[in-house]
Amino acid sequence: MLKAYYNINVIEAGLDEVGRGCLAGPVVAAAVILPQDYTHAYLNDSKQLTRSQRLELETEIVREALAWAVAEVDNLEIDRINILKASFLAMHRAVDKLTHRPEHLLVDGNRFTPYPMIPHTCIIKGDAHYLSIAAASVLAKNYRDELMSGLSQQYPHYGWETNVGYPTIHHRRAIGLHGPCPYHRMTFRLLKAEETGQLEEETEDLGFL
Repeated sequence: MLKAYYNINVIEAGLDEVGRGCLAGPVVAAAVILPQDYTHAYLNDSKQLTRSQRLELETEIVREALAWAVAEVDNLEIDRINILKASFLAMHRAVDKLTHRPEHLLVDGNRFTPYPMIPHTCIIKGDAHYLSIAAASVLAKNYRDELMSGLSQQYPHYGWETNVGYPTIHHRRAIGLHGPCPYHRMTFRLLKAEETGQLEEETEDLGFL
């Protein structure tokens, strides 16, 4: 079972982000302050949970948390400042939106840009160790998955309803055939060289070139 707190003497907020490795869409972060006596049998890293489990957990987290918030940095800003800075900025924005001010931040990962006047601790794979980080992971992933599913209605070629912007074969192939859209991160390597060559051969065979 995951730990309820890192330091019992302060109000802690767990922070996590999703979408860092995607080719399209925003990076999304969440911040969650849970009661120190909070427990849960299967709350864990969102990647280890099914969609139905995440949705069920979201309802409980929103109900039980002392405070929670979700924030994002869009693809245009990611292209301007780079994905690492954008990930930290999304976390800062989530903290900004909390209705309770935490006294300590538990951050998933090994690096973080300090938030003004609040100390932090970086926890590698923190979403598998601390409930508040796992809760943040669930909220951020649910929010981003729903967002990308909605965007897939505008841009159905890319399969975002299932790959949510990650560089799957289908997604890369669609970029090669249809080009990028306004939600793609143009500073990312949208196509690998070998994929570009393969796509050119395939489109030539179909009479497109």
